[in-house]
Amino acid sequence: MQTTPIEVLSTLTTLRDYIRWAASRFTKAGVSFGQGTVTALDEAAALILHTVYQPYNLAEAYLNTVLTMDERRAVIDIIDRRINELIPASYLTNEAVFAGLSFYVDHRVLVPRSPIAELIEQRFSPWVDEEQMGRILDLCTGSGCIAIACAYAFPDALVDAVDLSAEALAVAAINIENHQISEQVKLYQSDLFTELPAVLYDVIVSNPPYVCREEWEQLPREFHAEPDIGLKAGQTGLDIVLRILVDADDYLAEQGILIVEVGSSAQTLQNTFPDVPFYWLDFERGGDGVFLLTAEQVHFYHELFLSAPL
Repeated sequence: MQTTPIEVLSTLTTLRDYIRWAASRFTKAGVSFGQGTVTALDEAAALILHTVYQPYNLAEAYLNTVLTMDERRAVIDIIDRRINELIPASYLTNEAVFAGLSFYVDHRVLVPRSPIAELIEQRFSPWVDEEQMGRILDLCTGSGCIAIACAYAFPDALVDAVDLSAEALAVAAINIENHQISEQVKLYQSDLFTELPAVLYDVIVSNPPYVCREEWEQLPREFHAEPDIGLKAGQTGLDIVLRILVDADDYLAEQGILIVEVGSSAQTLQNTFPDVPFYWLDFERGGDGVFLLTAEQVHFYHELFLSAPL
């Protein structure tokens, strides 16, 4: 027998109570995760703490705080929406955290969740010389989270952020304004490199679309709520990645590096180019499918990349 909202309001009182209750409801309803959180408990905590205007790193002692009746009703409402609407939690809160920074998000962009955040926090060490970091390019920027995080990590660098979607760039512009970083980050509406100036970048970083057709069809409903332009990449998932590999040679500085997330298409990419020594990066906080190539390697294998069917 299902518990009614009145019973919940009268029997559950603390933050801890509601986080536990929401996690149980998510599990029972078969809610899917992976868009910023990976477990029912994490998702419940993120939604509820945001709803009652508390930070995500709230000290554990405060979890015993008693919620007001208005707060309890607000929590029940947002948990009901998450279950009934089956959209990412970040679309309900209009907030996502990436590399320790808060970003505005809505249905026009993917929810930030790339493991590349960990690389940025480490300032791409040991792959770059921080003192020589002049220009960074973020391809397929979406919400602008990677570009803005790079600007924080390298305050003296200029960052160009590219996206084909005008709607995504509108969200990125909101985040640039919120972070007051417009003098450092410049937005371009461009099909990858096509509208960029003829400059060389010390780092080209990208989390492009990489979901193959078969995987796309099997994704949970929450992922279909995100803009498919940010996910779908043809039959193999490599349509965009192959173009980046071909064209990056013209935009990388001599000592530059290329970092691209290909996620579930990693094995397909490696099978396509078995002789290319992609360096697959490891992450302490989880995540995989991110490769690194040096500018020298991108140039050396340029003809091979050109030969691949696009």
